[in-house]
Amino acid sequence: MLGGSSKREGICIMKRTRVRFNALWLCLAFSFLLAACGSKEAEQRTAFIGFLQARVLDKPGLRVPTPTADEKASFGDYAQHYAVIADFNEGMNKSVSQPMGQVMAKGALRSIADLASRRDDLKAAKDGLGGLRTALDQELAKADAAHAKLKQPDDLKQVYDKAYEKTVSAPAATFKEVFPALDKVFDGALAVGDYLEQNKSKIQVSGSSVSVSDPAVQAQLNKMLQELNGQSKDINAAQAKMQAMVRGS
Repeated sequence: MLGGSSKREGICIMKRTRVRFNALWLCLAFSFLLAACGSKEAEQRTAFIGFLQARVLDKPGLRVPTPTADEKASFGDYAQHYAVIADFNEGMNKSVSQPMGQVMAKGALRSIADLASRRDDLKAAKDGLGGLRTALDQELAKADAAHAKLKQPDDLKQVYDKAYEKTVSAPAATFKEVFPALDKVFDGALAVGDYLEQNKSKIQVSGSSVSVSDPAVQAQLNKMLQELNGQSKDINAAQAKMQAMVRGS
């Protein structure tokens, strides 16, 4: 009986030893796996930081390059972080920049006669500005919300935030400066058009030539046209600032 009991106890000991060995082997394997994953993330982060620095920050002006398939693969999950920047610029081009060209074309004035004859176009252009402003606000809010949710190590965050400022925040802020100037110009142009219509018996317009029979009306018209010219300078200044930002000069 004693011999049988000792034999069984020895088997139990051997089994317990094997279990402990297997558990130790699994822990070591899991540790190696974690180390490998950490190394891959570090490589992806380094690749992404290098791309942002060399292709975005070190380039003059506004640059939002499209990564190649290999570059995108090298970023790993950080490719989605770059998508926040790329998606904003794509959205702004489609919903703001391109429609802005149409608004400007509709509101373009070639002569003083247009101030009276194209008032409907001017009103449509002014109304269109409201939609563009809303679209820009929505694109920026979406990008800012996505940016705020990103989890990034400190070294990446420092570089990414600079790239975000250059490619998202700064362009949006500069673009917004154009809207107030355009509003003033359209308001001024509509006011002149209304004044011309109200005094059409005293004002004769032929292309760029204007003849006014009433000195008081002529003085008021001159004042309104001078104000309109001054407002146009504000637009030119805002556009120059935007062009400088895009070119980097």
